[in-house]
Amino acid sequence: MKVVLLALAVVVSVTRAVPVDYHGVYAPVHAVPVHAEPVAYPKYKFNYGVKDGHTGDIKEQSEVRDGDTVKGEYSLVEPDGTIRKVEYFDDGHSGFNAIVHKTGHAHHPQTHIPVAHEVYHH
Repeated sequence: MKVVLLALAVVVSVTRAVPVDYHGVYAPVHAVPVHAEPVAYPKYKFNYGVKDGHTGDIKEQSEVRDGDTVKGEYSLVEPDGTIRKVEYFDDGHSGFNAIVHKTGHAHHPQTHIPVAHEVYHH
């Protein structure tokens, strides 16, 4: 991987009067020179995944970046059993774009909650 470092130096020299207190006293403020840190060219690739049979936590993600271009995808098993897969990209010009797919059939388990009955005695 080749790393390109850009050295940026910005020097700011501004003098202006700003109020210091409520008695009309003004003091000049001089800005301090600012030097930007070198910037490395952003380039990476990663993959991540979890498959926990005990908790049911199942998900994965992969992403690639080269400069301003980022693209990747992630998927996860939703609590209802469906799978959500998201494919995304950003080319540095048109903004972030995502395409979402949902597959499978939702399962909503029936829960039986006992209902308390009031009994009235006359």
